[in-house]
Parts: sequence; C-alpha cells; structure tokens
Amino acid sequence: MKNCIALLLTLILPLTALANSSEGEGEGENAAPKVAYVSLVPALVGNFGAGPKLKFYKADIALRVTGSEAEEKVEHHEPLIRNQLVMLFSQQTDASMADEAAKEKLRQDALKQVQDVLTQEEGKPIVEDLLFNNLIVQ
Repeated sequence: MKNCIALLLTLILPLTALANSSEGEGEGENAAPKVAYVSLVPALVGNFGAGPKLKFYKADIALRVTGSEAEEKVEHHEPLIRNQLVMLFSQQTDASMADEAAKEKLRQDALKQVQDVLTQEEGKPIVEDLLFNNLIVQ
C-alpha cells in the first residue's frame, strides 16, 4: 500500500508542476511587455572631422524598445535609422568625440535623432534608449 502511494505521488507531482507552469504562462499575457535590444548589425563605420588627416569611428549600437511590435518597427526602419546616425557621426569633431562627457552628449544626440525619425515615420518615438556597446575612435 505504501509503495502504491509513493508511486502515485511520483506520477502526480510532475503533472502538478507542469500545470502550475502553464498557469504562469497565462498570467504572462497580462504582464508588462518585454524589453528588447535591437542591435544595428553590422557596426557603423565611417570617418569624421575636418583636416588633412582622416579620423575614423566604429560604433556598435543597440536600441532599447518595449514589445515585439516596437522591435519589428525598428527593424523595418533600420536603413533610415542607420542613415541618420551615419550623418550625425560624420558631422562630429575631435572635441565631440574626445572624452566621456562628449560621448554621452553624442549618445543623447543620437537617441534624439532616432526618436525624431521614428516619430516622423510611425507617429511616436518607439525607441526608449540608445546604447553604445562599443565606440572606437581613431
């Protein structure tokens, strides 16, 4: 009899765990939308500044959005976003790429550019933040 109860419990416990996990999935539909990071791949590479010697940059950028619909819209408009960012980076000077404070200002300017473009195209900014995963200036 004890063996039957132990066997019965062994068979029932995994089923209750499975039932509890599927209930959690149903609650996930009512949960807040998922945050996603859309990486601009390949990295932006180009030159900037004026003068006889060319200076180059390489920027690995990720855009933070909320929800899969926002992620799809950003991916759809990626060519336009990339164009705006390349134009912004090409207008930079040595001073605007020199130290951390200048790079933070550049990051904020780039975020504003992306949000402006998406507001024009979609009616709302969609992108919440722009992150430099890597920014190399040479």
